[in-house]
Amino acid sequence: MDALHILILSDGRPGHYHLAEGVAAAIARRRPTTVTKVEIARRRMMPTRVAAAMLRRGVSGTMVARLAAGLTLDPQAKPDLIISAGGDTLIANAAIAKAFAVPNIFCGTLRHLPPASFSLVVSSYARHATLPRHLVTLKPNGMDPDTLARDRPSLGGQGSGAPQLAGLLIGGNSGLFSYADDEWRQLIEFITACHAEHGTRWIVSTSRRSPDHVADALGQIATLKEGPIAELIDFRKAGPGTLPRVFSRVEAILVTEDSSTMVSEAVCARLPVIGVSPAKHAFKDEEREYRAFMQEKGWCRFVPLADLTPTRFAATLGDVTPLAENHLDRLADELSRRLPALFA
Repeated sequence: MDALHILILSDGRPGHYHLAEGVAAAIARRRPTTVTKVEIARRRMMPTRVAAAMLRRGVSGTMVARLAAGLTLDPQAKPDLIISAGGDTLIANAAIAKAFAVPNIFCGTLRHLPPASFSLVVSSYARHATLPRHLVTLKPNGMDPDTLARDRPSLGGQGSGAPQLAGLLIGGNSGLFSYADDEWRQLIEFITACHAEHGTRWIVSTSRRSPDHVADALGQIATLKEGPIAELIDFRKAGPGTLPRVFSRVEAILVTEDSSTMVSEAVCARLPVIGVSPAKHAFKDEEREYRAFMQEKGWCRFVPLADLTPTRFAATLGDVTPLAENHLDRLADELSRRLPALFA
């Protein structure tokens, strides 16, 4: 089978382009692919609603791609499939697909354009399940859990107890989430207490939203010989793409709930996951439903940060049953059912 040439449009945000990469990785489970990623920036002088109206009224995709995203399309670089995520890529995705008459997939929630502008819309929100051309699934990501050469088996299930080595994924203030300084101190004190009571050591990974003072405090603790932190992956130095280093070594994951992407990726790594949230937080209805979906499946549990103790952590892990199947195969099966021509 010839390679399928996939064009991924990126807005530069890992939480978005990782979704598109996940869809591409799922397709690659079933047929050869080549992937080209192009980073774009939506032109602010061209509002999305205006560009969408132009597409709906029959303006050429070539012109809309140029006006909305500054793209000059090369007929010699025609892709076989376009994938993107994030509102800033929405118009460019539909415009390029129209210009080249090729299928396209968008990950996220549609605004200003109808489902008919896309071959498939991949969503993680149950309320979208009945919409035309929508596929509801776990948030995609490109990590293949079969390639994670674990040093030790993951925990989860009755009697699992506290892990010897756990992962902590730290986000930060975002949207409806706001962490107080004393809550960051409480989280740091928790990993120290868990080490003292259960011997648990931690691989800690910060993110682009993590406050500098939190990363600095963790850095000081990480210098302690035989302290609670076995390794600190500081986003400021390491950049994105380091989570497989965590997933391949730990038995369980603790993650701040401000990022559903981090929660999803930990679930897809087939690890037991516990999310923690600050006192000041809220979810949009779709995000609340998504967390409920993952929790109903038994893949994760959520605990208020104020209630997090070493005993509660160990007990809650016993109530988690990690995802058993490979999420990429799960998504590939759905894609081949919905878009069989891609796999013909």
